[in-house]
Amino acid sequence: MKQVVHDVAVLGAGVAGSSLAKLLADQGLDTVLLDQKSFPRHKVCGEFLSPESRSMLQSFGLEQYVQDLRPMSIERTRLNFRYGQALEIALPGSAIGVSRYSLDPALHRAAVVSGVQLYTQTTVTAVNFSDNYYSIETRQAGSAAPKLFRARAVIAAWGAANRSGLPGRHEVQDNKSEYIGVKSHFSGVNAEAVVELYFFDGGYLGISPIEGGRINVAALLKRKEFDLEGSDKSILSWINAACRRNPKLAKRMSLAVPTPGTQAAVAPVHLSRKPLPWNTIARVGDTSNMIPPLCGDGMSMALRSAGLCAPLAVRYLNGDVTLAQWEQQYSQAIHNDFDGPMKWGRRLQWLIGLPVLPRLMLAAAPVAPGLAYKLVQATRLK
Repeated sequence: MKQVVHDVAVLGAGVAGSSLAKLLADQGLDTVLLDQKSFPRHKVCGEFLSPESRSMLQSFGLEQYVQDLRPMSIERTRLNFRYGQALEIALPGSAIGVSRYSLDPALHRAAVVSGVQLYTQTTVTAVNFSDNYYSIETRQAGSAAPKLFRARAVIAAWGAANRSGLPGRHEVQDNKSEYIGVKSHFSGVNAEAVVELYFFDGGYLGISPIEGGRINVAALLKRKEFDLEGSDKSILSWINAACRRNPKLAKRMSLAVPTPGTQAAVAPVHLSRKPLPWNTIARVGDTSNMIPPLCGDGMSMALRSAGLCAPLAVRYLNGDVTLAQWEQQYSQAIHNDFDGPMKWGRRLQWLIGLPVLPRLMLAAAPVAPGLAYKLVQATRLK
């Protein structure tokens, strides 16, 4: 029997991949969505959906799927340095906190309702192009026989992981900026309508309220500095080591009880990776940009990249633009929307590491209350 040729295959079923697959299926395209992992699962993520994210969720037809998860409302950001008063910044609208454990399956449900064919526990081992379509070789959990998919277009949405066996040029990483990301859910502490950031030597930690009255704790830590702590290198030990570096954070977490099974880690995290929206095939989300966590808007940027890619993919598959035009227009759109926030995110990442910055920000707050707000807004999508 002749092999079915799908219109498009999206590789990776995270926020960017799932939302993109839904947008493509909504346009009548035969879409398959592949991911090597099983769901639901916990991921290292701030689990914060900004006001910008909510606007895109609504335009994509995803808002109700997320609201059904009963997320927590978030109205403010609070910056906590080691010393001095906390600096509070109002958000330009209502944000929400929701775990990826709940969010990803909700996005999958929306995609499937739109007609997407979802395959999880399906590892892509090779992608080849010939005769005007792509052959996607996969290995599925529980099956000895490989499964082959064919599609007229392929889009990468596999996150920041290195997939050396798949299409794309080799990406050189800067080991000097190597971080580890860790996260865990906790109960036993008051979940305010605030996303909190705690800064300390060697990194920072964010606390966001999520569904069920719990908090999500996610930290980005310089590996070399924390390797010297002599801990057992478990995720909770990394978080405890971070707490010891900021007295306010230690106090905030003193009664926190970790939720078993919610711990996750990712390493190495390279913040210096340059945007690469196209690398043989289109790339969305963290696959195209390693979004600096201090942008505070990672899921918004993932959604935006999906929103930029989808209409161009539709035009290509309808024969309205060539592959080269899709690449040029998508790459330009990504740079137009992302270069500013990415640049300021990296600057802020560097500035936060300077010992003098906390004193300057706290001293400037009474005389220039809008300064911190403008600095944070510079890292956000317009």
